[in-house]
Amino acid sequence: MGTTTYPQERVEAKGRTVMSQSSLEDAPTTAIVSNEIPLTVKEAAKYLGVSSQTVYLWVERKQIPHLRVMGRNIRFLKSDLDLFRASFRQEMENA
Repeated sequence: MGTTTYPQERVEAKGRTVMSQSSLEDAPTTAIVSNEIPLTVKEAAKYLGVSSQTVYLWVERKQIPHLRVMGRNIRFLKSDLDLFRASFRQEMENA
């Protein structure tokens, strides 16, 4: 699988796409198979109920699953955010 074109951007299944965690290596393929459109930082922040700055901090600390599109742009799969949100809630309950 080469690349899939989304409106205004390209996500590469193999090649230069940078993954934040080794467990997410299949994420671009998942997006291609499920036709899931990646969310922007602003959309992900709204979905998670936090600020954009918090999302950028999590990305910098490699705490949240994300995709790098065209080098600098950061995108998120909603299915990955659902898993992240569930694990985040579990951590908060255990604390």
